[in-house]
Amino acid sequence: MSAETEVFDYVIVGAGAAGCVVANRLATTEACTVCLLEAGPPDYSVFLRVPAGVYKAASIPKYAWQYETEPNPATANRAIPIPQGKTLGGSTAINGMNYNRGHYDDFDGWARRGNRGWGYADVLPYFKKTERRIGTCDTTYRGVEGALPITDCDWKHPLCDSFIEAAHNLGLPHNSDYNGARQAGVGYYQRYIENGWRVSAARAFLRPVAKKGNLEIRTSAQATAVLFEGKRAVGVRYAQGPGHPAREVKARREVIITAGAANTPKLLQLSGVGSPALLADLGVPVLHELPGVGQNLQDHYMIHFIVRVKGKTVSGRGLNMLREGTKWIFGRPSILALSPSLVYGFANSRDLSSTPDVQIDVAIGNYSNLRERFPVLKPGFYQLRPHSTGFVRASSPDPFRAPIIQPNFLVDERDQRVAVDGIRMMRRLLAAPELQPYCCGEELPGPSVTDDAECLGFAREAGLTSYHPCGTCQMGPQDNPASVVDDQLRVHGLENLRIADASIMPTVPSANTSAAVFMIAEKAADMILGRHPLPATHSDPSDRAERPQRALMA
Repeated sequence: MSAETEVFDYVIVGAGAAGCVVANRLATTEACTVCLLEAGPPDYSVFLRVPAGVYKAASIPKYAWQYETEPNPATANRAIPIPQGKTLGGSTAINGMNYNRGHYDDFDGWARRGNRGWGYADVLPYFKKTERRIGTCDTTYRGVEGALPITDCDWKHPLCDSFIEAAHNLGLPHNSDYNGARQAGVGYYQRYIENGWRVSAARAFLRPVAKKGNLEIRTSAQATAVLFEGKRAVGVRYAQGPGHPAREVKARREVIITAGAANTPKLLQLSGVGSPALLADLGVPVLHELPGVGQNLQDHYMIHFIVRVKGKTVSGRGLNMLREGTKWIFGRPSILALSPSLVYGFANSRDLSSTPDVQIDVAIGNYSNLRERFPVLKPGFYQLRPHSTGFVRASSPDPFRAPIIQPNFLVDERDQRVAVDGIRMMRRLLAAPELQPYCCGEELPGPSVTDDAECLGFAREAGLTSYHPCGTCQMGPQDNPASVVDDQLRVHGLENLRIADASIMPTVPSANTSAAVFMIAEKAADMILGRHPLPATHSDPSDRAERPQRALMA
């Protein structure tokens, strides 16, 4: 499309998980034209394709926004890195690739907040529409015809097997499908890896439609403002970097923002939509007062152990890496084709067999201290339904400046309690007889950390983000001053403007968040196109009686 005809039916901002799905669904409707803007470059790097490249990809500024959280006393005044994807595929091009939907009551909870059509029965068909589950599954809960391949881990290790058995013998059931009828249990993760390759949102959804004449994909095109005529969104201004001339694309029908929980509220604020006090501080004229923009930031706070191990371990160096590379080339199970986290567990931090309140996450590998490098088991956990919330704010009227991100991890005393309980839970697991042939020393937190105050101190000093920011433009009824979009994802008080990414989540799912973002995008596309929603699937999850505590308090 030439520069003289910069008008499309739809303009989408951000080519992450949501943007790729929405672009695919709109572009396959031949009657409309679509422009997809992505701030980062194309996803050509091998680090974005080989699963083991995750350890490098997230640290490359070209492909990831190198964001950090604001220091906070509750987390030892540290700035915690929280990189976000900046390429085609967004964070699905740099993340850990685990596919995890969450508990049914996460979504029933969204509906109880006044969001019609967002209960579990309503969203399950959209989860199923996205995925192509490879392997045995119950098609009541799983999709088998979607574009996103979901595979089981095909690489096993005695350490992981022993951890699973230890957790099982202490009360966690084996669970062959935590995305099916029941979430609680322990096993190997499912992931979007196929034939040894990462399958990002761009690979699954954008590549098949990239050459269609009605879709234009513009990379290195950072949105700097949404354009309005009165209260009606009419387009987007963007630039290819600081000092580059601004360009504009117009939208006949809608502007759809899919820039993620950090960049979506920032873009709205720089466009004059948000809290008048914040906009005044930025020197941005108020177009539309909407105080919820940037509020309600939620994320999962991960606390890891480092346990020195002996016996058969994993090495990604020297001759072993050459052997693993050869396996990968010939399509055999290889560490090059692994997600970083191998084993999951949904458990209760005080009683493993009760309703889960934490997600266990287990990796293996090597660890370096000042003196040596040694093989380790790296088990961790995060609270599934944290109570602490924070905010995202533009830091400057300069659109190329990073936003202020303050998740307020561990500010709420209830979150502190789960952190301490989780540390004690992890030690019970690590002391199980099944792991004793391998474990030979707790490096972190270390044996000197024993009482509650010391455990909480370790949690404050060592915890990290799980890279699940969400909630900063939360969905809710218009009479709720904290809500930003309605249950059709339309921004309150504005016309022709929708948001369809993790920022609309009223509460963080009890899971990794990318699966829910795919679902949101699928549902949003039907809304944008004026289609009737997919028929609700009235299943009966076997853990329906185990409503999590947050839902009881909602």
